[in-house]
Amino acid sequence: MEPSDLAGMALIAVAGPEDALAFVSSGASSSAALEQEMNAVLNDSGVPRWPGLAAALLRWRPRLTDLAPERDLRVVERLGGQLLVPEDPEWPVALSELELNEPIALWVRGRALVIPEQKRCIALVGSRDSTSYGANVAMEMAATLVQRGFTIVSGGAYGIDAQAHRGAIGAATGRQFLPTLAIMAGGVDRFYPTGNEDLLRAVAENGAIVAEVPPGANPTRYRFLQRNRLIAALCEVTVVVEARWRSGALSTAHHADGLSRTVAAVPGSVYSANSAGCHRLLREGSAVCVTDAADVAELAGAPGTQLTPEQLGAPAVHDGLGVEDLMLLDALPLRSVTSVDKLTIVAGIGATAVLAGLGRLELLGLAERANSGWKRRC
Repeated sequence: MEPSDLAGMALIAVAGPEDALAFVSSGASSSAALEQEMNAVLNDSGVPRWPGLAAALLRWRPRLTDLAPERDLRVVERLGGQLLVPEDPEWPVALSELELNEPIALWVRGRALVIPEQKRCIALVGSRDSTSYGANVAMEMAATLVQRGFTIVSGGAYGIDAQAHRGAIGAATGRQFLPTLAIMAGGVDRFYPTGNEDLLRAVAENGAIVAEVPPGANPTRYRFLQRNRLIAALCEVTVVVEARWRSGALSTAHHADGLSRTVAAVPGSVYSANSAGCHRLLREGSAVCVTDAADVAELAGAPGTQLTPEQLGAPAVHDGLGVEDLMLLDALPLRSVTSVDKLTIVAGIGATAVLAGLGRLELLGLAERANSGWKRRC
């Protein structure tokens, strides 16, 4: 069955995977008792109506002749990978939050075959036709997050995905944990897109490649959309770096939002169509605005980083002043000297308030007495 085939997942939930396959292979036209139990599971998952078990069997049974599980296992083992099922101790517990949409199994190929826990994974996704701005942001953000101990998860596609993987791999020298995961829409034996073959090979050598479809499976539009739910479920934070108004990256963001995961978006130019999707998420309130890796790490639960003086900028002389003190400071001349009476007129506040304010400004080093008058202190 295809990923997220809810009828199939309901059958497995009711009968278990082995008996579910045995029933599909048996040739039985249907089963009233089995269909009734499946109805209950689907209703609990918010699927009130479906075509029925007989219709589902018609789409599953033609595929039985192509089943070759022993061959698929040999292929993934030859590639140094393995098959994970929900009963395995290495199974990512975060996927259970997908409930009926939880994958049946995961095919994993890479340097290490254990997927990091949710709180250490951050998704960086975005446009395939990224701009140089988006590419730089994705690469720098990924590299810095890996240096902070996070694993970068993306889809291996052109554009933002590719730059996120590159940034993660480039920062992974000497690190023992997985710097990056690529969640694929096809089998782990096929590097897709072919233009990213060298990059995906590097991901497999330094991190891991994961798919829910078996080796040999082709990436299809439906499978691309379905794999987005896995990216969202595996990660503590999903960051949309750059996305058009109807970008596929928004699908990942919506999956993450539906799972109550944190969604973040990087702002771009208001003139850039590649940032329209990010601005849409920000305007709708479903995403938090982030501008660097420190923002993302803080969303993931890591301690915030104190800004350097250079990032903060020089403090302004009026920082922390009340309204009357600010008006009085504006009225004080820099070079000449003025009187309290003149300050009362220029600042528009009473003499008592002027005297009190001058005392406060003097203590702050912003005003000084000079020749029986007052001036601003440089």
